[in-house]
Amino acid sequence: MTKVDYHMSELYPLKFEPLMKEKIWGGTALVNRYYKKADPSLKYGESWELSAIPDNLSVISNGFLAGNNIEELIEVYMGDITGDAVFDKFGNEFPLLIKLIEASVDLSIQVHPGNTIAKERHKAYGKTEMWYVLESKNGSKIYTGFKEPCDREIYLAALKAGNIIELMNIENSLPGDVFFTPSGRIHAIGAGNVLVEIQQTSDITYRIFDWDRKGTDGKPRELHTELALDAIDFNAAGKNKIVKKLTLNKTENLVNSEFFVTNAISFNERIGKDYNLIDSFVIYICTEGEFLIRWDGNSEPVIKGETVLLPAMIKEVILEPSPGAKLLEVFINEDIRQSKSNNYTP
Repeated sequence: MTKVDYHMSELYPLKFEPLMKEKIWGGTALVNRYYKKADPSLKYGESWELSAIPDNLSVISNGFLAGNNIEELIEVYMGDITGDAVFDKFGNEFPLLIKLIEASVDLSIQVHPGNTIAKERHKAYGKTEMWYVLESKNGSKIYTGFKEPCDREIYLAALKAGNIIELMNIENSLPGDVFFTPSGRIHAIGAGNVLVEIQQTSDITYRIFDWDRKGTDGKPRELHTELALDAIDFNAAGKNKIVKKLTLNKTENLVNSEFFVTNAISFNERIGKDYNLIDSFVIYICTEGEFLIRWDGNSEPVIKGETVLLPAMIKEVILEPSPGAKLLEVFINEDIRQSKSNNYTP
């Protein structure tokens, strides 16, 4: 590590400095309602909460490791941070990217390639992602997949005519809604949504349609028509919204995929979490309220909008709301079963 020599100090729940991204489609919610420290006069579309993207490496903000980045951390602590199984698969590359996103206007219609195309073209991972809606204005929408299976000819004709939206599945969004977007599924975030995005570590996006708007340079933004064509899954169609009613003080599974597992917890009393059966780091994203993480006689406060990385070596924690909180729990584990709860009574 560049700033702290390796020693046997115990690891702890890690926070990171958000990487704020100014966007033409951004707004003020991330600063005003999710407590990001940034220039309030600018429009931010994204806050990268935990990132291992080159040139966008998250830097630790708390504890004795403050000032070191995520790559330096894994180089030293290896499986103690990520879990041995995750480290064996990904090495020093942290496999997930966590963002908060605000769309004050519709984002572009886009698609992300899968691992095979991304590796061939970009020497990178593909991008499967999910959205958890935090806020939505009346009538806010999510564009996700086709209405029904399509083919290249129909798609290209619609694109040329400027009416690609007529082929798309469009769904209303409400807080708590979940949308899972595998690579290959065309999609866009509609205006008025604030959401959490959980995705593979990848920054590859093929823009298909951008509402004929211009970028900050006054020119139309670049489209990736040819690149996108081979990446699109023309069978990715139909309704895609996941709605889960949360049971208070229980862990509810939202997404269980080969790339990540995401659970939601709404709680107003202490919850014990046992991760001895999970060979992975755990990420907490506080979506409402605040809580304490307690472990080994220590505690770390977490407030709305914060993301925390729990190292894999920490196997048991207590989550204590004050007085109530909601969070997303994210980890990698192909062997986890939805029916098996990792809650225990503290």
